[in-house]
Amino acid sequence: MTENYRGCYEYLSAQYPEVGGYEFYKELFPDNENSGERHTDFSHPNAVYLYRDEQSEDKKLRRRKMYNDTWEQDYMEFVEGNSLTLCSGLAYRRKENRLENAQRMYALIFDLDGVGLAELRNLFLRFGGDPERVRRLPMPTFLVLSGTGLHIYYVFQQPIDLYPNIKIQLKSLKYDLTFRLWEYGSTSQVKAIQYQSINQSFRMVGSINDKHGTELVAFRTGERVTLDYLNAYAKPENRVDVNKPFSPSKMTRAEAREAYPEWYERVVVRGEKGRKKWDIAGKVHGDDPYALYHWWLRQIGEIKGGHRYFFLMCLAIYAYKCGVSKQQLRQDMKEAFDDLQMVKHENALTEEDIRSALEAYDKEYYNFTISDIEALTDVRIERNKRNGRSQKEHLKRARAVQEVDYPGGTWRRKGAEEKKAQVYAWRQEHPEGRKADCHRDTGLDPKTICKWWDTVPEGHITVKIRPSQALSDLLVEEFKKGL
Repeated sequence: MTENYRGCYEYLSAQYPEVGGYEFYKELFPDNENSGERHTDFSHPNAVYLYRDEQSEDKKLRRRKMYNDTWEQDYMEFVEGNSLTLCSGLAYRRKENRLENAQRMYALIFDLDGVGLAELRNLFLRFGGDPERVRRLPMPTFLVLSGTGLHIYYVFQQPIDLYPNIKIQLKSLKYDLTFRLWEYGSTSQVKAIQYQSINQSFRMVGSINDKHGTELVAFRTGERVTLDYLNAYAKPENRVDVNKPFSPSKMTRAEAREAYPEWYERVVVRGEKGRKKWDIAGKVHGDDPYALYHWWLRQIGEIKGGHRYFFLMCLAIYAYKCGVSKQQLRQDMKEAFDDLQMVKHENALTEEDIRSALEAYDKEYYNFTISDIEALTDVRIERNKRNGRSQKEHLKRARAVQEVDYPGGTWRRKGAEEKKAQVYAWRQEHPEGRKADCHRDTGLDPKTICKWWDTVPEGHITVKIRPSQALSDLLVEEFKKGL
């Protein structure tokens, strides 16, 4: 038992009623299906949880629906005392707890690491009261002791329907309130703020945190909340407006055909309703169609302890956007996993994190912006500066300058020579190095590395010196010094 856990348990148990795990989830998800029911119209989405199968040799995580009529038995069998069970505050259509399947939000949940008795007292000084006052926070419905910190639950009076752009609004609201909740030296002992998606799953009440050997315990600290109540504590631009789940266009179909011919052909004529995949590879100027993906791989050295999982998650997002195969992504994740394990943090990174991060290899995550990725990973991403010009105009001007500096397209030859020299220089420093090591260190495309692997750039001379010659030269130098 950690000192943080002990101090917080004594404080909360003296003032607030403890809630058992079975009752906790029964209250959180009151309208799950009964086993055997099948509602094809998605009118009854279910909570979905993951549990470690202690009976199997591999002890993998299994998914299971939370059925209303079997929950008491299932809780005792799959959750209570289990070393790893996970559940979010959302209900899903179908069986998988993927963001694209999320249909209703029953609770907005926050993970606050590094909370001891002093930090807990500071939180209660801020909970409730006038949201216009500095550092005020909404009063949570439940606080759950997670091991070294808290899971903070805001349970809604009525669940929120997750229309596509409501998901985006809720994400902004969660980021805003996370920033308010997490203050180093006051409400948390951890410096780096850890932002999380609305689909994030958390260890379940009644299970065991196997890292610290502590049971997750819940305390009822407040009432159910409304969106209006949470909105009051956020900046106006980050609030959720459920009355505008969609913003339908007033443009007629004929006008849309004229204004957006590519969209009209794809969606109306060909019937392709899904989001259009970004043609990132087609916009890359060079011989690496996955340049953006490889750039993100090289950011691994910037990742701090609390952001390791989200580095892997964003790697999956970049892989999908750039058209990198899932097989290649899985291989790169395993290599990155070894490096990320060396980053110090109180929570260990596990192979289950890889499996979870792989779920972001999906079109549902197209709406993740540069700002989102910066928040999740704490990596600053420089923007391209166009000085207010369109991309087309910006590239036109850039190419004109390029033609002045490198007439006749000589910049292409210059780029090839630079890459050839880069491979050569790396091989001089790493005579026993492999091509894979060169790719990891330089970020060059594997095809480029193979092309120049055994090539010597112009102006470089390779001289093979026999041992006897080297010894003779050394003796001559020593003789000259003696003179």
